[in-house]
Amino acid sequence: MQSYTIGQAARLLGVSPDTARRWADAGRVATHRDESGRRLVDGRDLAAFSVELAKGGAEEETSHTSVRNAFPGIVTAIKLGDVAAQVEIQAGPHRLVSLLTREAVEELGLEVGMEATARVKSTNVHIDRT
Repeated sequence: MQSYTIGQAARLLGVSPDTARRWADAGRVATHRDESGRRLVDGRDLAAFSVELAKGGAEEETSHTSVRNAFPGIVTAIKLGDVAAQVEIQAGPHRLVSLLTREAVEELGLEVGMEATARVKSTNVHIDRT
């Protein structure tokens, strides 16, 4: 399972690293330490927290921008069918859903808790693994 540093988690949540640290210190998001002492958040825990945070609204006002319609975030859900798949990404306060082929999800190796970028063009959302 992929883990994220506090700084990476903060970027994916759309908050400052200090805010992410305060949330971790308060027990709002679970962390553990790696062999070099860095505090990490498991991808699945971060995915669940990002959905919870989006539902309740952020504690601090943040500004969000989209550069060339790219929304970096974290995969929060994947629903696989026989041929098609649905992938949900939480990008800060934005929840994006993309319908794509099951084969594309498998080729990208997408999993809940993984960092990914949703790219929007017209009415289509494309997913890039990061």
